[in-house]
Amino acid sequence: MSKPKGFEKPSGVRDYLPRAVTKLRRIEQDVLFCMSRWGYRQMMTPTLEYYDTVGVASSTSDQKLYKLLNNRGQALVLRSEMTAPVARVVSSLLKDEPLPLRLSYHANVFRAIEEEAGREAEFFQTGVELVGDDSPEADAEVVALAIASLQAAGVKSFKIAMGHVGFLNGLFQEAVPGLPEAQEELKSHLLGRDYVSFRETLQRLLLPGAQKDELDGLLRLRGGKEICGQALELTSHPLARASIEHLCKVWEVLVSYGVSQHVLIDLTMIGDFSYYTGMTFEGYAAELGFPVASGGRYDNLLQQFGRPIPSTGFSLKTNRILDGVAGDPEAEELPILIQYDALRRKEGLEEATRLRLEGHAVVTRLANEPEELKQVHRLTADTVEAEGERYGEVYTFVSFVSEHG
Repeated sequence: MSKPKGFEKPSGVRDYLPRAVTKLRRIEQDVLFCMSRWGYRQMMTPTLEYYDTVGVASSTSDQKLYKLLNNRGQALVLRSEMTAPVARVVSSLLKDEPLPLRLSYHANVFRAIEEEAGREAEFFQTGVELVGDDSPEADAEVVALAIASLQAAGVKSFKIAMGHVGFLNGLFQEAVPGLPEAQEELKSHLLGRDYVSFRETLQRLLLPGAQKDELDGLLRLRGGKEICGQALELTSHPLARASIEHLCKVWEVLVSYGVSQHVLIDLTMIGDFSYYTGMTFEGYAAELGFPVASGGRYDNLLQQFGRPIPSTGFSLKTNRILDGVAGDPEAEELPILIQYDALRRKEGLEEATRLRLEGHAVVTRLANEPEELKQVHRLTADTVEAEGERYGEVYTFVSFVSEHG
C-alpha cells in the first residue's frame, strides 16, 4: 500500500473553505433558530458511541459503520446518524423530564463507504426528535417543521413525499402471505425507486392475477388526499387501512397548518432505516434529484434503551443543501483594515476594539515605514485594494497625518 502524499485526504472527507463554512454556519444557525421557535431545545451528543448500544440501535448496516477499539478492547463506533444517540440520552439523562420532549441537533455523522466518486463518509445533519407523542398531530408537526426548516435554509422550491410503513407491511402481508423474502425484495425495489425490478419480481411470483394487479396499482398511489380513498379501496388488511386513516389525519392537520401545497402522498415511500414504524417522508429540492430531508415515526427504537415510548422526527441533509441549492446569495462582509505606525498604535488598536464591539470584522496591521501606508481615510467604497488585499474600509493612524477619517 502506497504512503499518502502530503496533501491527500482519506476518501469521502473534505475541507471546507471559508466561503463554504460561512454558508454552512448560516444554514445551521437559521434552521436551529427556526426549530427553537417551535419549542425544540438543542442538544449535543459525543462523536464516539459504544457499538453494542448506539451502533446496534442505529440500524446502519455494520458495513457502513466506522468501528474502532478503545484501550480496554471495547468496540466503539463513530455516530452514523443522530436519532439513536438522542434516544440513548432520552432514556437515561432525560428520563425524568415530562413528555413530550422536543429536541434539536446539528452534528457531523460518519458512514463507511466504498471508494466511489461523490460519496461522502462525513456529512452534516440538522434535525429534531419529538418524543412521547404518537398522535397524527405530532407527525404533522414534524412535517410542517421540516417545511419551515427547508425554507429557513434557503430552499425555495421543494416537495415533501409522505408515506406509511404500516400500509406497505399490511398490503404485502395480504397480497404475498407467507413469503417474507419476497416481501423484503419488493420493499427493497421500492426503497431504490426501481419500479422496473418491482414489476419483474411481481411477474416472477406465483400470485393470482388480482393480487398482482393490486400490487402493481401501488405504483400509481401518488397525489393529494384523494390517494387515501384509492388506497382504502385497494386493501382490506386491518394494518394497511389503519395506517391510511392515520395518514389522512396527518394530511388534515397539514391543511390546517397551511402547508399541504408542499406535500404529496406517495404510498411507495419506505424509510431507509429499519426502525421506522409509521409515517415516513422525504423532501426533494427542485435543483436536486435526491432528498434534502427525511424523517418519520420510530415507535420501537427507544425500547432498545429500556424506555418504550413513541417518537417521530426528521433531519435535513445539510451538505446537500450547502452544495446543491442556490438559495439567497451570500453577502460577503469585507473586513475593515486599520493600519498604524508605532507612535499611534494605541489609537489604532482602540479604534479596532470599538469597531469590533459594533459588530464589524477588523484586521489590524503595523507598518514600520511611511511608504507602506496608503493615505486613505474611512473610505466607504465597495472594495478598497490595499497591497492586493480586499477591505471594505481602511483607517490610517500615522504620526505624520494630523487626523484620521
